[in-house]
Amino acid sequence: MTTPIIDICVEAGLKAEQDVLAAVCAGDADYGLLFWRPRDHALVMPRRLSRLAGFTEASEALADMGWPVLLRESGGEPVPQSPATVNVALVYVQPKTDPDRDRIENAYLRLCQPMLDVLSELGGVASLGAVEGAFCDGRFNVNLDGRKMVGTAQRWRQSQGGQRPVVLAHGAMLLEDERANMVNAVNRFNQMCDLQQRCHANSHIALHESFAAPDFLERLAERYACVFAQL
Repeated sequence: MTTPIIDICVEAGLKAEQDVLAAVCAGDADYGLLFWRPRDHALVMPRRLSRLAGFTEASEALADMGWPVLLRESGGEPVPQSPATVNVALVYVQPKTDPDRDRIENAYLRLCQPMLDVLSELGGVASLGAVEGAFCDGRFNVNLDGRKMVGTAQRWRQSQGGQRPVVLAHGAMLLEDERANMVNAVNRFNQMCDLQQRCHANSHIALHESFAAPDFLERLAERYACVFAQL
């Protein structure tokens, strides 16, 4: 199965995800899958952080470092995006068989389980969970050998007509090693905005540090096709 990967600037990639979400919400498609790789660098963060004291000065400093700040509508913490990253967006209407109380966990598992399966097939130790010192840490990190490789997030919207809700489940997968530069950018922002968290490069790992895996994305796409078939 051939997986089209869109090489696109970060701002356009974020918009492309929202376009897929809007199409499913409008009923133009039952589901959508998007893989995109940034052409540029950016530090992407929730809009609420723009209210921090020091945000303007931090944004200017990050731009000078080659990491311009972009704002997103979802929550979380600052996430560095670069050509070392490939993003996957999984969009679908919540199945009627999914209880509302479980919809968030189910969406994360539909996004993450294919990654866990492929990493295990490659011979890695794959797991879900928080990793001390990781940026934008969370219990649905996808980890390789105990270090964070994929950060995840969700955004929900109501479908047209107010029927079943629609989810965009997103994963930012680190495929090439740019860990040190990424961590430096996040820590610089946090420092200038008086945020306490400090991240560590060794808390992260890139796929290609452990495996060449030239067909990694193709394997993922095949498994996501199976996910959609079961909705």
